[in-house]
Amino acid sequence: MPKVTLYKQDGSQAGDIELAEGVFGIEPNKDVLYEAVIMQQASRRQGTHKTKDRSEVRGGGIKPWRQKGTGRARHGSIRSPIWVGGGVTFGPTPRNYGYKLPKKQRRLALKSALSSKVHEDNIRVVEELSFEAPKTKEMKAVLAGLSATTKTLIVTADFNEAVALSARNLPGVTSVSAKGVNVLDLLTHEKLIITQEAVKQVEEVLA
Repeated sequence: MPKVTLYKQDGSQAGDIELAEGVFGIEPNKDVLYEAVIMQQASRRQGTHKTKDRSEVRGGGIKPWRQKGTGRARHGSIRSPIWVGGGVTFGPTPRNYGYKLPKKQRRLALKSALSSKVHEDNIRVVEELSFEAPKTKEMKAVLAGLSATTKTLIVTADFNEAVALSARNLPGVTSVSAKGVNVLDLLTHEKLIITQEAVKQVEEVLA
């Protein structure tokens, strides 16, 4: 079982903690990680793009000129795609790009992302994170004490408003609950700070 250092909120060490081998100690599967990231990015697309086809363009209810005798090319409607201001052929329409991977692949991808943080020594497990009131300065001090001054993902057991508000003004810092842990956030943030209680919740779900 992988063993990492357990920290206090002030950055001092409080001993060691063993993590579940099946969640934090597997060999990361790069192919599944790639598929999970593509899935999340696709699901975040709005898909609100829209163009008008020839049936939606205004006008064109009458033939612009007679078929023969004018010396001009024959046309039936000014809504034709070859006219300026006409409809668009095969243009984009609103759609949902989201899709889901099989449950086993999603779980494997999350385990792979968590294990990669352990392998790279980019995980910091803390006993707890608590603030009497939202203070960005205090959160900045906590990150400095944990050597997490780069892009950092903070994971708490449940949504902690004081932690979230303290972190939201810090560039590159994101705070989520254990239920909101996802592959894209884990891979786009270099450091992972997770509370001891959040570790237990993640292991219960993925073990």
